[in-house]
Amino acid sequence: MASPFQDSTTFSLHRRQLLAAGAGLGLASAMPSLHAQSGWPSKSIRFVVPFAPGGSSEIIARSTAAELSKSLGHSVYVDNKPGAAGNIAMSEVARADDQHIVILGHIGTLAVNPYIFPKLPYDPNKDFRPVSLLAKVPSLYVVHPDFPAKNLREFVAYVRANPGKFSYGSAGNGSAGHLAFEYLKATANLYMLHVPYKGTGPMMTDLLSGRLDAASVGASALLPFIKSGKLRCIATGSTQRLAQLPDVPTVAEQGFAGFEMTQWYGMLAPATMQAAHVERLAAECKKAVQAPDALKRLQGDAADPIGGTPAEFARFIAAEQARWKQVLLRAQVKPD
Repeated sequence: MASPFQDSTTFSLHRRQLLAAGAGLGLASAMPSLHAQSGWPSKSIRFVVPFAPGGSSEIIARSTAAELSKSLGHSVYVDNKPGAAGNIAMSEVARADDQHIVILGHIGTLAVNPYIFPKLPYDPNKDFRPVSLLAKVPSLYVVHPDFPAKNLREFVAYVRANPGKFSYGSAGNGSAGHLAFEYLKATANLYMLHVPYKGTGPMMTDLLSGRLDAASVGASALLPFIKSGKLRCIATGSTQRLAQLPDVPTVAEQGFAGFEMTQWYGMLAPATMQAAHVERLAAECKKAVQAPDALKRLQGDAADPIGGTPAEFARFIAAEQARWKQVLLRAQVKPD
């Protein structure tokens, strides 16, 4: 007859064997899921930019895409699809049942369009999964060199003395540049004509030629023209002076305390994208914007790399929507 000690030992051995077998079965059942995750992406990823080439969006999207192509094992290519203040591209991606498409989210498409269009072809909060806030770019206020103002104080005085005689351009109604200048107009009590274009590139052509008097554009796209003397920067929308333009004071320094205007860009995925893919993209985006080559490019163009989590980006979007809703309703901004 076996002793109680032997029975106990046998039971313990059997229990350990059963637990080990169970763990093996659990691991085996998890393998398809792990394989599915590691097998993504399985082809190139289309990174849609809802604006024409030539602005800050181009710099941020291409820098990020180049780094993601290295880390994901498949190319990430930028596809510019401008039109209707970004609504065409946003609507297409919102309807996409595709695990290999993402879009560049922006202050205009996420925090402006919901309050200036009576009906949007997409829901910014339901049709997309926030992936990561990629970067922020301070807005710069510039004039053509022939304009008789060396700084914002002189600009405000001159425009007030000549109401309605000067024009400013933007990439379109509801664009970040439109919002930035309307914010300045409301703050400084200015009256100027707004001329909307289909993208930053066409607007810059007219600004550089002198057909426009002024504009507000993200620093990344403007710095080369400012440094070459083709445009004059009269103020920055940042809270502190930029290292690239140490002699240019902020709007707040020139008599408008508390003023801040910053553009921002982030990655969004269709709501149908699997959560695991979104999380992986977010982690890779953070590494992408902090990679040495991207960091050098972005910071050199005055962009502030972020690379946050999906939850952080979702909270940021909600805060920006609340912030700009009242500004837009007060300014009565209308779409094209």
